[in-house]
Formats: sequence, C-alpha cells, structure tokens
Amino acid sequence: MTDLLELALADPEQAWARAEAAVRKSRDPLELSIAHQARGIVLRDSGRADEAVAELRTAIRYAGRVDPERDADVRATYGLALVMAGRTAAGRGQLDRAAASVTGEVQAKVLMRRAFALSLLGEQHAALVDMRAALDGIRRSGNRTWEARTLTVLASIEMALGMAADAQRSCEDARRIFQDLGEHEEALDALAILGDVALYRGDLPRALAVFDEMATAPGRVGYQRADIAISRSVSYLTAGMATEAVQVLQDLLDHEHLSPTKEADIQLALAEARQAAGDAAGALTAASEAREAFRGQGRGWFELRARLHQVRARRQLGHLRGLARQAVDVARRLDGESAYEAPVALIVAGRLASGQERAELWHAAAAYRDRPNALVRASAWLASALVREEDGDRGGVLRACGRGLAALDEHRRTLGSSELRALATAHGRELAVLALRHAASDARTLLRWSERWRATALAEPPVTPDGEVSTELAALRDNGRRLVQARAEGEPVEQLEVERRRLERAVRAEHHRRTGRADEVDARLDVDRLVAEVGEGTLVELVPVDGTLHVLVVHDGRVRRRVAGPTGEALGLADHGRSALRRAAHGRPYAPGDLGTRMQEALFGPAADLLPDGPITLVPTGRLHAAPWAMLPTLAGRAFDVVPSAGQWLRVREVGPPADPKVLLLAAPGLGSGGAEVPVLAGHHPGATLLDGVDATVEQAMAGLDGATLAHVAAHGRFRPDSPLFSSLEMADGPLTVHDLERLQVAPYRLVLSACESGVLAPVGADELLGLASALFSIGTAGLVCSIAEVNDDATAALMLDLHDHLTSNADGGLAGALLAARRAAQGNPTREATAAAFLALGV
Repeated sequence: MTDLLELALADPEQAWARAEAAVRKSRDPLELSIAHQARGIVLRDSGRADEAVAELRTAIRYAGRVDPERDADVRATYGLALVMAGRTAAGRGQLDRAAASVTGEVQAKVLMRRAFALSLLGEQHAALVDMRAALDGIRRSGNRTWEARTLTVLASIEMALGMAADAQRSCEDARRIFQDLGEHEEALDALAILGDVALYRGDLPRALAVFDEMATAPGRVGYQRADIAISRSVSYLTAGMATEAVQVLQDLLDHEHLSPTKEADIQLALAEARQAAGDAAGALTAASEAREAFRGQGRGWFELRARLHQVRARRQLGHLRGLARQAVDVARRLDGESAYEAPVALIVAGRLASGQERAELWHAAAAYRDRPNALVRASAWLASALVREEDGDRGGVLRACGRGLAALDEHRRTLGSSELRALATAHGRELAVLALRHAASDARTLLRWSERWRATALAEPPVTPDGEVSTELAALRDNGRRLVQARAEGEPVEQLEVERRRLERAVRAEHHRRTGRADEVDARLDVDRLVAEVGEGTLVELVPVDGTLHVLVVHDGRVRRRVAGPTGEALGLADHGRSALRRAAHGRPYAPGDLGTRMQEALFGPAADLLPDGPITLVPTGRLHAAPWAMLPTLAGRAFDVVPSAGQWLRVREVGPPADPKVLLLAAPGLGSGGAEVPVLAGHHPGATLLDGVDATVEQAMAGLDGATLAHVAAHGRFRPDSPLFSSLEMADGPLTVHDLERLQVAPYRLVLSACESGVLAPVGADELLGLASALFSIGTAGLVCSIAEVNDDATAALMLDLHDHLTSNADGGLAGALLAARRAAQGNPTREATAAAFLALGV
C-alpha cells in the first residue's frame, strides 16, 4: 500500500483510482491514512490546494491511530499543502511539529518537505540547511528514489542562491538515479533545473531546448507546468521576446487551475513580461496582485520583487507620488541581497532621487560590472554611464556604453537564430540612446556609434536547420492550404488556427535550439575604411537622436552632419507615401502632389544640399527602411540603393558572384498577371531554370535559389508584422518562409522579388530589421530588388522586363542602375510610376 504514495507523484490518475478504491473498501487505519494522503498529494499538485488540505486532515485522523511515524509523514504533507494554499504560519507549524516528533528516514523526508516549503517562501539559506540534513538522512536509509527527489529540490535551492555549479552536480546525480530506476518522468524535473542552470550561464539555446521539451512532456501536473512556464518566460525575456513570454504565462492563468502560491508566482512573472512588452498598466496590475498574495502568504522575498515591478510600472505611468521613497527602499533591500535585479532597481531609484542620493544609488549599481551574467553587467555599465553623464564626462559615458554593448554582444552570440539575435538587442536600447546623445556633436563619432548598435544581428548567419524543421515547415504549409480551402468554403477555421500557432511555435523552438557560428563578428565600424571605400560615391546614414533625425553624408573623404526634422514627422509622411502607392495599386489615381518634397525636407533637411550628382547608398533607421524613397525629388532621377547598415554595405561589397552562372526564373500561381514576365525573361537567359504553375513548389524553388547568380521570383508576398520570420512568398504548395530561406547552403547572389511587400522589414530590438530581405542579407545575398508596398500585377510585369533588359545590357550598373532605368521607362504612366516607386534596390 505504501507504493501508492510514490504513485501519487509518478502517475496521479492511477494513484487516484487506487486511492478511491481503498477509501470505499478498507477499514484499516493504515490503508485509509495512505489513501487519503495520496489523494491529498494529487489534489495539491493539481492546484486544488483547499481540497487537498481537507483530504489531508482526514489522513491525519487515521494516521494518529497508527503510529508517530505515520502521523509525522502525513502531517509533513499537510504542512506543505497549507503553505502552498497560502496559509503559511499554520503550514510551518505542522512541518515543525512533524520534524520534532521522529528520527531517521522519516525525519529526513519531513525535512525535505520543510525545505521545499521554506524555498517557496524565499528563505533559501534556511531551506539549504534543512535540505542538506535531509539528503544525509535519505542516503543513510538507502532509498534511491527519495535521494533523487531530494537532490532535485536541493538543486532548485542552490540555483536560487546562485550556486550554479552545485546545482548542476545535484541535477545530474538526480537524473542518473531516476534513469537507473526507470523513473523517466521524474527525471524531467531534474532536467528542468538544468535548463535554469543553462539560462544562468547564458546558454540560451540549451535552456530553450530544455523548457520546450518540458512543456510538451506528458503527465506534468499543475505546479510543474507553472514552474516550466516561468522558466520559459524567463528564457524568452532573456532573448528579448516579451510577447512570447506574456503569452506563455497568460495561457497558463487562463487554462490551468493553480494553487494560490503558484498563481502568485505566475502573476509576478507576468508583471515582468508585461513590463518588457511595454504594457505598464498590465504590469502594475499583475505586480499588485502578486504583492498582495505574497504578503498574505508571508513570502517576503517574493513580495520585494513584486514591489520592484510596481515601482517600474508606476514610474512609466507617471504615478510619482511617494514613489521615490518606495523605489529607494526596494533598491537598497535588493542590493543588500546582491540580487541580480539590484542594478535595474538602483538605476530606477536613482532616476527618482536627486543629488548625493542619486549618485550613491548609481555607484552601487555600477559595482555589478564584474558579474558573470552578461545582462546584469550591461545594466551595471549603464549605471556607470549615467554617473559619467552626471559628472559631465562625455568620453566616460561613451566608454561605459561601449563596455555595456560589448557585454550584450557576448550575450547575443549565444543565440542561434537571426530572430533571437535581433530581438536581444532591445536590452541595449538605453545604452545606445545615451551613447548617441553624447556622440552627436561629432560626425565621425556619431557614425561610429550609429553603426555600433544597428544590424549587428545580421552580421552573423543563422545555422542551417535540420530535417526536423523541414518536416514542421511542410506541416505548416499543409496547414496553410487547408486554412485557405476552409475559408473559401465557409468552414470553421478555429482548430486550424490553433494548429498553425502550434506549428509556428515548433519551428521557432527548433531554430532557438541551434547555436550560431562560433567565430565572432566585430560590431565596431572602421570609419576610415568606410570613408575610403565610399570614395567619390555617396553614403547617407540617418541617425535618430532624442527624437530628431541627424543626417550623415559620407563623400570624397569627409563625413558631414546636418540636422533634419523630428523622427515622428518623417515616419508619418512615409506612411502617407506608402498609402498613396497602395491606392494606386488598387486603381486609384497616383497624384502625390508635394508629398515627396515634404518627405525630403523631413528626412534630409539641409543635408539634401550636400548630395553630389551620382548614385547614393542610403542607410535609414529601422523604422524608416520602408519609406518610399523614390518619391523624393533628389532621388527620383538617380540610382540609389538601401542597406540596413554601413557595415552591412561593406560586407556585401566583398561578396562575389558564384563562379558558375546559374539563373532561376519562377512564376508562382495566383498572380493577376500570371507571372507574364517570366516566360519572356526565359528568352533573355538561355539555360535558366524555369519554374511556373504547379512546378513552383517550395523545394523546387529552394533548389533553384541555392547558389544562383541571379534569381527572379514572381509570387505573392505576405509580410507578418507579428512574426517577421514567418513572412513568406506563396508557392504552389504553400508559403516559402524566412525559416526556409535560412536552410539555403549558398545564398543567391542577386535576387529580384516581384511580389507585394517582399521588402518590408519589421523593426525589432534596438534598431534591427527582420523579414525576407534581412534574412537573405544575413545568409550572404549581395543584392535584392523588392517592394515596400502593394503593387499592381500588370504594371509590375512590365517594370520587371525593363529592369532585366537594363541588367542584361549593363550588368556593371548593378540593381540600383537597372531599377533607375525601369523607373524612367515608367514615366508618363501613373500606375507604372507608382509601381516603380514601390520597388527598392537593396545592396549591390
């Protein structure tokens, strides 16, 4: 009968059935105490804490009629359930009473549960003492299963105290014992803590892999799913993926019945996730609910963290009355614990304080610069930069910002996909803004710092996915086909949408598991090299500094700076320009009037007068990448290309075409023009691979793109602002996504994307860009022609023929020159003019 207690942890459903049978049939106090205790464990672990407490009271009544050891064992389970139900004082009293009444193995098991309760309450040092005593007692008894369980809880306590090496040893010992005993589900509990260890050490791909495995493992009960959700959310936040973190936690709150302690834990994690996602009001609500719960449960360690999130949210919302005193108190307490949250808390408190107190708080935060965690070090270097700013030390500010961004580079290189790398740069946004403010007075310095924080993620290629991702992508494409069919036939699509989201998560998860290229890319720009490479050409870089656009013009050995207009005004005018192009694509008259002139004034200001004749390379901000640049009068009659960064421009200039010419011409189904230009282009490119209609499948397209000298793809494009790496081109058998493109062994050298919105990129992170175009740059494509708005199919087909005619007759003119020729050929036809203005040349 005693094996029923083990079964309650390993297989709750079977344990409940056996316990139910025992309660109905048995009259033996021993059997009834075990049956009710087992039912109490199942109820407790499924989040039904109050029901568990009632069940365990019944177990205690029967246990008292057996012997003191049985009574102590049940009382320990009862005490832990009380703590998990939020009745802290009563629970601790029961645990203390149980520990004092027995010796030997039973006492060791009681101490293990008391340590777990203390850990839940945040009293980690006291928990560690109990857990080490419990481990000694369990080992003397020779109970291997309980030894492994004790090691698992010990590891979680060691992790809470920052003892990562000890936690890893404890977890590995526990997993080995569980696996030897065939307890594979319990081995997953130890695996989860190894995920925490990996996260602590900055190995994010390993952590994500562990938590994704845990999330899909069968048989996980409520409190375990809560712990997994919290660990996954921390992983996503470390990568800058705040929306993902919020979704994981909110889904659990919406669909899982949790104990009061676990619900409070989830609310605390949700407060942090909503804070990172920019939802200050939601963060304040979650933090306040968590704090109230923690206070009632006597969990002071956790209440302090909830207070920190309250402070940060209230500051963002402008609720400043009495906030400075609370912020300083929270920061001082966290600093006293040497907590990893301390630098952030001290920075926030310093911003609310003044005079000597502000300086003291920021100096305290700067003392964390030698911590092993790169994100903690970055916050400490931000504090150091703020101190230097207060002292008027411009050089000191820039040096501190440089060290902070270097710490973030270290963190970024642990990430395996371009998506994660780009999102992770959000951690450096404050450092970058501060550095740009102090660099703005000198043109070369501003150029160097502008490049220091933009497009760093795209400097390193992602890792080629393996067969498992290809399988998930195929399933995702099939889901897309079924969605289209269901909508066309008026059938319900809810389940298909659920399946789509699951498959997208699976693809993301697999990408997150892979580490990137080992060799590091120096994110610092050699300005002298750039100036020399530009030579008599012209490169124009836009830099936002405190809400105003600064324009840097590199030409003829010089870097000059001018100040244009407010960034917000430029963004608004760019939106108006794209709207004009979209209306023209749907048959409305294209009459932009003076919009182009107003855009030019907002984007370039007096810098327009510095532009010499000849081609120009534009380096916009991330949010201005998709501006309709061809509408600007100074650009309308010249060749220009657009790149994410000057560093990226230098890199693509080093890319040479493949030795063996290879041309792909593809026309996917569903185009209004039927891809009319593609058969004509086949006559211009003898020997080209031609794919159209049903032959234009994803795998056929991938084979043709791999290593192509030139590829032309006529297909409908779909930009996904919610998840840029699922932006796609529609092939005959479904979407060809960015994740597909990252599977290419050799990127196409030049690619013409004759598709709507194929060049739209989402600004993420600090000033990174994600989408089809950025993915191709990151894997080595040198040049792209693509659109930043909806386009007219017939006008696009004509434009593409003009572009290829020029590209074939004057290859040295590059894509920008060919696109200029196509724009000139479109003059006099408003629809074609609008279509031409919607296309950009990216790269060479």
